[in-house]
Amino acid sequence: MNSTNSLNGFTINGITLTAPPIHRQDEILTPEALDFIAALNRATTARRQELLQARQVRRRQILSGSDPRYLRETAGIREDPRWRVAPPAPGLEDRRVEITGPVDAKMAINALNSGAKVWLADMEDASTPTWGNVIRGQVNLIDALERRIDFTSPDGKEYRLNPAEDMPTIVVRPRGWHLPEKHLLINGKPMAGGIVDFGLYFFHNARRLIAQGKGPYFYLPKIENHLEARLWNDIFVQAQDLLGIPQGTIRATVLIETITAAFEMEEILYELRDHAAGLNAGRWDYLFSVIKNFRTRGPRFVLPDRNQITMTAPFMRAYTEQLVRACHRRGAMAIGGMSAFVPNRRDPEANANALEKVRADKTREAGDGFDGSWVAHPDLVPVAMEVFDDTLGWNPNQISRLREDVEVDDRALLDVAGTQGTITEDGIRDNIWVGIQYIESWLRGHGAVALNNLMEDAATAEISRSQIWQWIHSQAITDQGELITFDWVQEMLEEEFARMPRFDADRFDDALEIFEAVALGEEFPTFLTLSAYANYLHETPAQEPARKRELAAA
Repeated sequence: MNSTNSLNGFTINGITLTAPPIHRQDEILTPEALDFIAALNRATTARRQELLQARQVRRRQILSGSDPRYLRETAGIREDPRWRVAPPAPGLEDRRVEITGPVDAKMAINALNSGAKVWLADMEDASTPTWGNVIRGQVNLIDALERRIDFTSPDGKEYRLNPAEDMPTIVVRPRGWHLPEKHLLINGKPMAGGIVDFGLYFFHNARRLIAQGKGPYFYLPKIENHLEARLWNDIFVQAQDLLGIPQGTIRATVLIETITAAFEMEEILYELRDHAAGLNAGRWDYLFSVIKNFRTRGPRFVLPDRNQITMTAPFMRAYTEQLVRACHRRGAMAIGGMSAFVPNRRDPEANANALEKVRADKTREAGDGFDGSWVAHPDLVPVAMEVFDDTLGWNPNQISRLREDVEVDDRALLDVAGTQGTITEDGIRDNIWVGIQYIESWLRGHGAVALNNLMEDAATAEISRSQIWQWIHSQAITDQGELITFDWVQEMLEEEFARMPRFDADRFDDALEIFEAVALGEEFPTFLTLSAYANYLHETPAQEPARKRELAAA
């Protein structure tokens, strides 16, 4: 082990750690594990940067009027009927209900006890990437697999795992390519957050998972084209080689949550075919991607209030139906999106409304041919399970339903103008409220937040701020004939901010600064989390003594 003291922190095996120590981090940041993630990072940094630059080029082309289309150069892949992805891996044959959530101890235990078939252990949009969350998330995953994870709430309520036979298959979602890990530096430059998340989990758990009869499985977020999928596939190959794990052990489900990826679904499956498990309809980020890419293209791409956009909108129907067709044609699973409704046990009427809407959403997905779908709360697992049980019966999936009736139409994917609905003042105010409330919570380390009986994460916050930016710059008009201007939105922002429930050590002032920059600025930041992570996510003086006490007590 080669370690030295550095001006920036502690350096081990060429990696500089810049964060305060976290309890049990030595179990995660072993010299061998650091060597492993460093090798993956060094082998892929140049390509990752090239692909991120290519995203910007493609976005500028779209903004200039070049609509996405199916790629001519990959027509041979789409037209070849022979190729298939690998068959379902152990533990992934039946995915009829998947529960999503961050990897903190309480949420992990609730998800693993929920009765779902799969737990999406989310290190991305439902998790704030504080250093503590990054490390504790890895610790919690190991503890969950070793069945020693537990949690006691401040009021004394204890959380423990149910018997092993009831535990869902774990599928980890690492951070997207755009997010760095500023607390781990190589030659002074941050490592890729996605490689840190993927690499540490794979290094510590691949053999453990294989011994348990399953394997290391992942959800891949924010992919924009098949070349990005190819990079992930190369990482999988390298990772398996480095640990002597058989090729094809890793399986990945790709979230189709960018508009450009929707035009390359079969190509993405092809690039990952030995490691592919399926595609997921990541509906909320998909809406954000549509707004982001077409934000200055005029009324054709201006959407109504977020809560008026349903999955029956023509462009969303085309997206989901073509996703099912692409998956089943290639032997892959098609997984539906998350319903954002959250049960409210203290409000029977709101609770009944949430359950009814979730049931309708899952019924539509099961009828369309999806093999499973997401929920965000344990109380919704029985509802979704009942719907898919009725459709699937004893069959683990419906891959054999090829959906050859679906028309493969790239223009239908861009029929945004066919969306019914209006823009309202209440919709503007709701976007302001949700955006600031979510960012404030995110800054305090909570990446999944229930607001107004909806589960909000980074994707829904992105929609909120992007709609406001687009409405202002498109000179959109409300249902009451009001022109949406910067000054009017600023006035509403001040009114809504005055209503925010303040408390000791809140981060509302920071949240307001971030929201104003990403929603009201002249430029449109690609992701709100990038600058928030770089400039606002840090230890406060009040937190540091508490962390030292925690370490001293460990």
